[in-house]
Amino acid sequence: MKNKNVTFLAQASMIAAIYVVLTYLFAPFSFGEIQVRISEALTILPLFTPAAVPGLFIGCLIGNILGGAILPDIVFGSAATLIGALLTYSLREQKPILGPIPPIAANTVIVPFVLRFGYGVNLPIPFMMFTVGIGEVISCGILGMILYTALSRYQGLIFKETA
Repeated sequence: MKNKNVTFLAQASMIAAIYVVLTYLFAPFSFGEIQVRISEALTILPLFTPAAVPGLFIGCLIGNILGGAILPDIVFGSAATLIGALLTYSLREQKPILGPIPPIAANTVIVPFVLRFGYGVNLPIPFMMFTVGIGEVISCGILGMILYTALSRYQGLIFKETA
């Protein structure tokens, strides 16, 4: 039991750290109405381990804080990642191929409202849904599925059972 808790905590911490580093390294295009947040490719990880859910949430929270985001972005942007991670985790056994859809949908719906009402971006919300959605398709859909394909070959070696 104790070993599972340590493994869970270690996995969650590493995922959070990688998310923060990727967000910070690619900050010039991780924020704004047109964004491709490379770290969002990690939202595929709940298909491999439940530790990815808190890891992604904490990573996004810290990444937003370090990136200079305003409070509504820190709260609602991180919540979008949490919602996406929880829903992706729920797909792990039935339809893992659909894993990228929850984070794409959550961010496409939530982030444009943060941009409009938090940052005062004066663009139509449907347009920002389109631009944020395209960025999410690139990061979660394309990069996430590349990551999924690479990791699925080594699943037993990389992700020890934590649940």
